[in-house]
Amino acid sequence: MNDNKYKVVRNEMIAPGTYLMTISGDTSEIKGPGQFINIKLDGLYLRRPMSICSYGDDEMTMIYKIVGKGTKAMSRMQPGEEFDALSPLGNGFMIDEIPECAFLIGGGAGAMPIYTLAQILRDAGKKPHVIIGFNKEKEIFFADEFKELGVDLTIATMDGSSGVKGTVVDALLEVRETAMDKNGLKTENRQIYACVCGPEPMMKAVAEHSDAGQYDLGARMACGFGACMGCTVITKNGPKRVCKDGPIFRQEEIIW
Repeated sequence: MNDNKYKVVRNEMIAPGTYLMTISGDTSEIKGPGQFINIKLDGLYLRRPMSICSYGDDEMTMIYKIVGKGTKAMSRMQPGEEFDALSPLGNGFMIDEIPECAFLIGGGAGAMPIYTLAQILRDAGKKPHVIIGFNKEKEIFFADEFKELGVDLTIATMDGSSGVKGTVVDALLEVRETAMDKNGLKTENRQIYACVCGPEPMMKAVAEHSDAGQYDLGARMACGFGACMGCTVITKNGPKRVCKDGPIFRQEEIIW
């Protein structure tokens, strides 16, 4: 973890109330999808944790939804503006544990870390099936980017205006057998392994239909590096700090 300075390269609305921000700065210590940065904003006491959507040489991208003062302030930032951020934080997804056929599931802005995870699994020769959920068609973002990766993609909308009508769980139940058939999985290997990021009720619902997986337990945070204990959750292995021990937790650890 380092306290780095970043410069805004791009900051624009990609769906109603949802923004994409690209920043330049040190990305050398980012280990993988699921990690986050903790941004310091002028006039606000607490930093704002933001998941990393994608990253490369000296640049990273975040997708965020306006939900309060911090994200509202971020939406007004212009290219060239600078800010401090603790980066990178958290553990990230445990790539080696993800099987060849896994379901990568994101709800709304929860699709952020799923994008790079899909890219890494694809490059490793695996065949992930991505499911992303939104309330309605006009809220959809990054569908083209996922398609460009060449991974299978299913979209769910609550009002049925695009893709499967209903939740990401409805989509999972609809496509799971087809996805497993396509990947040639034998009957004894047809377990649902899910990597999930999104609202807690959504993740809990996915867990009820999954045999195993990894979940991004994003939480309200203060320090972001484990000192204040403010984001502690109780797991089957005892108290854990979301910012330090997570934010990615195995399904078998979680008490919903």
